[in-house]
Amino acid sequence: MGEPARARDTAPGIPRWPQRYTVVALFFLGTALCYIDRISISVAIIPLARQFGYESAAQGLVLSAVFWGYLWTQLIGGWMADRFGGHRVLAGGVAIWSLATVVTPIAAAASFVALLAARVLLGLGEGVNFPSIHSLTSRWTLPSERARALSVNYSGMYVGTILALSASPLIIKAFGWPALFYISGALGLVWVAVWLYLAADRPETSSRITQAELTLITSMRTAEPRATRVPWAAIAREPAVWAIVIAHFCSNFGFNILLLWMPTYLHHTFSVPLERVGVYSIVPWITTFFVITFSGWLADTLIARGLAVGTVRKSMQTAAFMLGAISLMVVPAAHSPLMAVALLTLAASSNGIGSAAFGVNHLDVAPTYAGILMGISNTFATVPGIIGVAATGLIVQATKSFSAVFYLIAAVYGLGMLFYLRWASGDQRI
Repeated sequence: MGEPARARDTAPGIPRWPQRYTVVALFFLGTALCYIDRISISVAIIPLARQFGYESAAQGLVLSAVFWGYLWTQLIGGWMADRFGGHRVLAGGVAIWSLATVVTPIAAAASFVALLAARVLLGLGEGVNFPSIHSLTSRWTLPSERARALSVNYSGMYVGTILALSASPLIIKAFGWPALFYISGALGLVWVAVWLYLAADRPETSSRITQAELTLITSMRTAEPRATRVPWAAIAREPAVWAIVIAHFCSNFGFNILLLWMPTYLHHTFSVPLERVGVYSIVPWITTFFVITFSGWLADTLIARGLAVGTVRKSMQTAAFMLGAISLMVVPAAHSPLMAVALLTLAASSNGIGSAAFGVNHLDVAPTYAGILMGISNTFATVPGIIGVAATGLIVQATKSFSAVFYLIAAVYGLGMLFYLRWASGDQRI
């Protein structure tokens, strides 16, 4: 990494782009690529299923297979990032999921099982993304910036989704569906090279940070640079941890179903043609991007003005679940794709408010163990991706409708809201 002191002493009085902003920007780009690689299949599944003769149940397995792998690397990824540093852990994850993306068309041509295996490998790589980023955020950012920093990162989910949904139909039409995976996989490998060159595990080991910024970050840090002994029993007994886990589970239940099934829902229910599916599907995620960005700013502003952290987190999570549930209950009454998209936009963007509630609450409750805590909550939150996404295919195949799916998501949101209001905390508990 070079000599840190030399970089820190360079032009100490000249304002410059802080190194922590570079780290956050790379988080954002990495998460955007994560979702490009994950979401491209939601459009590609239409011509892919037509080519290989997959029915709705088989499509549900393909769409959910990423979560089979995603489940297993959350906790180990968070532990490795907190214990050894998230720099190489995150780089390794992106490299794995990018290679899995590149081989997806080859696997699909080989067999259905091989296609599922490629998607599982994709999930194994993506599983370390958020735990590593939470761990790095607790060490690289100021407490007053954390909601905004993580909101920027979460917005990468929606930028990646927007890019995938808007570009996928065009690429499929011009070059065929396999090109989606070759292009996005190659972009991921480029990101790995840039990340290894520009980023570091923590400010103390960065050769690109100024002495002034290093002093600022370390003087305000609430987490130790390394988590040595993990208090597993205290984590398991803490109600505030379970508030985060349940809210994350319920939020992801709706998010993953809408994310991966919306193109098929529009195509199935309203006969929206493939070339327009991406245009319709992109609207909810564009709106969610702006809502998430605003939510992070709003949360930090309210806390800076003296409102209790716990009150801010609970209020924003309640708004997220309540507005999301109400709009989803009305979706089955939609009589046009425009009306359906408007309601789904409200549901998706409302759920996005939670990024400034449970999404950053890990750093409030246990800053030293933020990566581990994110690994725990994201492990549980992966289960609805496996069960909910696959079950949606079975429900639609059995009922020929998505109505029951929307009602189910609304009920799950209501449950999550009750638990979060009861157990959540804005104080450091561990």
